[in-house]
Amino acid sequence: MLLSMQGISKAFAGVVALKSASLEVEPAEVMALVGQNGAGKSTLIKILTGVYRRDEGSITFNGRNIDFTMPAEAQSAGIATIYQEINLAPQRSVAENIYLSREPKRFGLIDHAAMRRGAEAVLKTFNLSIDVDRPVAHFDAATRQMVAIARAVTQNARLVIMDEPTSSLDEREVAVLFETIRTLKRSGVAVIFIGHRLDELYAICDRVTIMRDGQTVAKSPMADMPKMALVRHMLGKELAAFQAMAPDQDVPERPARLVVENAGAGVRVRDVSLTVREGEISGLAGLLGSGRTETARLIFGADRMQRGTIRMDGKERVYREPADAIADGIGLVSEDRKIDGIVPDMSIRENMTLALLPKLKKAGIVDRARQDEIVTRYIRALGVKCASPDQPIKELSGGNQQKVLLARWLATDPRVLIIDEPTRGIDIGAKSEILKLLRNLADEGLSVLMISSELEELLAAADRVTVLSDGTSVATLPRKDLSEAALLSAMAHQVAPEGEIA
Repeated sequence: MLLSMQGISKAFAGVVALKSASLEVEPAEVMALVGQNGAGKSTLIKILTGVYRRDEGSITFNGRNIDFTMPAEAQSAGIATIYQEINLAPQRSVAENIYLSREPKRFGLIDHAAMRRGAEAVLKTFNLSIDVDRPVAHFDAATRQMVAIARAVTQNARLVIMDEPTSSLDEREVAVLFETIRTLKRSGVAVIFIGHRLDELYAICDRVTIMRDGQTVAKSPMADMPKMALVRHMLGKELAAFQAMAPDQDVPERPARLVVENAGAGVRVRDVSLTVREGEISGLAGLLGSGRTETARLIFGADRMQRGTIRMDGKERVYREPADAIADGIGLVSEDRKIDGIVPDMSIRENMTLALLPKLKKAGIVDRARQDEIVTRYIRALGVKCASPDQPIKELSGGNQQKVLLARWLATDPRVLIIDEPTRGIDIGAKSEILKLLRNLADEGLSVLMISSELEELLAAADRVTVLSDGTSVATLPRKDLSEAALLSAMAHQVAPEGEIA
């Protein structure tokens, strides 16, 4: 065994990030490390590489117990980490990047000729022949990945950790990277491959370790782990009690309000089509990295759509910025309310009316009477539990913060509300309340696009669900066809026999 991490636990300010997690890697093996956001993958790797100190557990690497206190110690021991945002000096040459801080010297000076020969030799092992005197900024993403890998190899790495290495690569570049990983295996180097694209995991990885909620929930050879089983381990189960909230399966189809056709931008959104109908909750599902949030940003005008069309009530629209979408009746409650949603030091009143401020101003002064009327109405209507409208929003519970954000957009009288992970980080009672609230809003005529990584939420609340995989819409399931098996099959991008879950 090259690496063994056992019983690893870590808490931050009383919040448990890891609970008795484990990970083992054999020499010359590619280990997939997978899990949704917050599963604990990054924390586990940071403990291994000395960024964090573990609270409990043991780690052995290359036959000895280790307890690194800084990343440099892990690097010296033979562990190299290549992050999603490749850590290279873009204006320095390929050779300089490969030997950065370890330059060969002659008579006390950098031996550029030796550095050039060494860089060319190590890249040749990956069948890469490039001008190593050129700055790395002049090369594509796949070449930069290989430069980072070459640097790891010249450091005599026994284990290379790759964090989402294919996220910005096209198909040709992925093929080049995978051949490089196979070369590493042949030379005895092990790889931890952190990724989310299932086809890629099955193409390059020997075994898989699956994490959820800070724990290791499954380990298996890739060949013995069907895609649907892998997805189910990643997602788990939590909200089965909400199934009683599910809408009527026999509601007639309503007119389309928002139609997105063949939307694309870069590699994160390749070809997405979906429909949000009047008075319905349309779900948007998919694993981490499937393009759900990126699709919402395109619709809202936060990112520029490069191809495809958007129609509102049958009329084609182009949203160049969020103000265009807001003016056309679209609101977006973002995935991370603490970063993109609330302004923590501002009051409930101020947070709730942020999007409405242009309409509340007269001669540049906020109409306080109108503001008070709107805030009071929505606090009452949504059941926001607070001391007063002037209470700082940071003092509220997660569920009540989410209600304030909902109120912010409802006050703009939207026709379409996009809500990304509506119940993330709130307790189960508040989750039920938020979903019931969305159901009531839809029943009153609002069109809701609900993005969720929780299967039970989608089964409980959605009238139809569009499933994304690798930036492409792969299935749209109407209410009558919605089931856990159907969603898992679509998310795993395969068709299972009816009623069967691998």
